[in-house]
Amino acid sequence: MAYDAVYDKFKDECGVFGIWSLGQSEEAANFTYLGLHALQHRGQEAAGIVSTDGSTLHAHREMGHVADIFTADVLNRLKGGAAIGHVRYSTAGASHVRNAQPLAVQYAGGAVAVAHNGNLVNAEALRAELEESGSIFQTTSDTEVVVHLMARARSAGPSDPVQRLIAEVRAALARVSGAYSILFLSPQGLVGARDPLGFRPLVVGKLKGSWVLASETTALDLIEAEYVREVEPGELVIIDGTGLRSEPLFPGQPAPERKGRCVFEHIYFARPDSVLFGKSVYSVRHSLGRELAELHPVPADLVVPVPDSGVPAAIGYAERSGIPFATGLVRSHYVGRTFIEPQQSIRHFGVKLKLNALKDVLRGKRVVVVDDSVVRGTTSRKIVKMIRDAGASEVHLRISSPPTAWPCYYGMDTPTRQELIAATHGVDEIAKYVTADSLGYLTLDGLYRALGDSRQGYCDACFSGEYLVKFPEQRERRGAGLRVVGA
Repeated sequence: MAYDAVYDKFKDECGVFGIWSLGQSEEAANFTYLGLHALQHRGQEAAGIVSTDGSTLHAHREMGHVADIFTADVLNRLKGGAAIGHVRYSTAGASHVRNAQPLAVQYAGGAVAVAHNGNLVNAEALRAELEESGSIFQTTSDTEVVVHLMARARSAGPSDPVQRLIAEVRAALARVSGAYSILFLSPQGLVGARDPLGFRPLVVGKLKGSWVLASETTALDLIEAEYVREVEPGELVIIDGTGLRSEPLFPGQPAPERKGRCVFEHIYFARPDSVLFGKSVYSVRHSLGRELAELHPVPADLVVPVPDSGVPAAIGYAERSGIPFATGLVRSHYVGRTFIEPQQSIRHFGVKLKLNALKDVLRGKRVVVVDDSVVRGTTSRKIVKMIRDAGASEVHLRISSPPTAWPCYYGMDTPTRQELIAATHGVDEIAKYVTADSLGYLTLDGLYRALGDSRQGYCDACFSGEYLVKFPEQRERRGAGLRVVGA
């Protein structure tokens, strides 16, 4: 995930999609294009598709949006009945086309393509080790580490190409630590895996004679595939000419006592029309808003969301509080990456490029503004000012998550802890900084009440500072004060 410094928001991380047709039709690239289109919210920096016709891999990757990259001519060149795709924000590795995924390579074990959502916390150490022993890297992405580890495992692989791929995947993933929902495509098979804690989502779908793997169920909906189930943490899913089968990723290894599903997926990342970790994202966000109204009521005339992710929570807040819901802020959906470059002339406009206030709605009103999170506080401050300038008499800010006080290393490239306003300021101080008449955050207990679930099923390190995977020493120094749970 990338961080948008102008809009003061975390960006969604990455999205993956894969399809294997048992009948080996020629539609795999087209379905992958549609799947990536449904996952565009998870990454708008670059996209790629790799397909196979059973003997060769065909690849295309570019910077930009899915609809702009994959023209009819490009899709026609991506032959075959199986494909994987990826949409990307740079979590590890610079913003450059060479880091776009899926990565496709030819090595002694054969041809393979890899698409990865998540972050490997020990990638730097592994890369240094591999380079010391002679490996040459073509990208700065942590995903390439997995490819090199697979190549190192080739001598131990069995003769059957799918079994060899499985053995190499296991050998590589046994060396890495962190978050991964990851797909591997060879001419003989499609393999998907999820890390033992299950940080990032991955689901299985069925489309007539095809099996589908995707980051979110919204990708299944678009291609009219049936949702089958979630890929379990620590599960390996294999799809080839015989169909789909499942195995433990690391046979004989006991399952962790706690799962690490990213709770921020429910708060912000996933599309509201997805089913995530077995729960409707929209329903969870609606419940977050109702819980927020219970915890932080205030006399007001209107409840106004910060679009788009704040809308379900604002509806829930309005319903529980009895205060009318209103659209007081309108969002432009056509702001491209040009407008998040660091030139001061562009940065000055910042939020105004994305949001505009409706004066006729807000004038003279006491307004509750509902947003999903506060990062540095700069955008919240501008939004409060925008609403006041539109004539609101009071502005009360309500946040449908706990204070974000800790950086994430499992797929979100958040600012340093020192840049997170909740790490150094109390709620009253933040309210004063953003110039709100009052500020209320959801509590951790309130978050899990709204989820209807236990903390044992989730990672909430960005709120609690309780990290579930041990960090290399250099990262521990950069994130001073990190607490590692279950390391």
